[in-house]
Amino acid sequence: APQYGGYCAFELSKGALAKGDPKAWTVNDGKLYLNFSEAVRENWRTDIPGNVAAANGNWPKVLE
Repeated sequence: APQYGGYCAFELSKGALAKGDPKAWTVNDGKLYLNFSEAVRENWRTDIPGNVAAANGNWPKVLE
């Protein structure tokens, strides 16, 4: 199952919510991450460890 309930991991790293696109995915350390689009995925991939750390810090409180 994708991380963050299927929301865009890059947007979560910025403290926002956006739908994840199942065509814009990355597997990192055995975990599936979705992004809003393939273009956003390219930004996500420039710093996956940093983006994961930031997204983890925002999840799940961003849902409130």
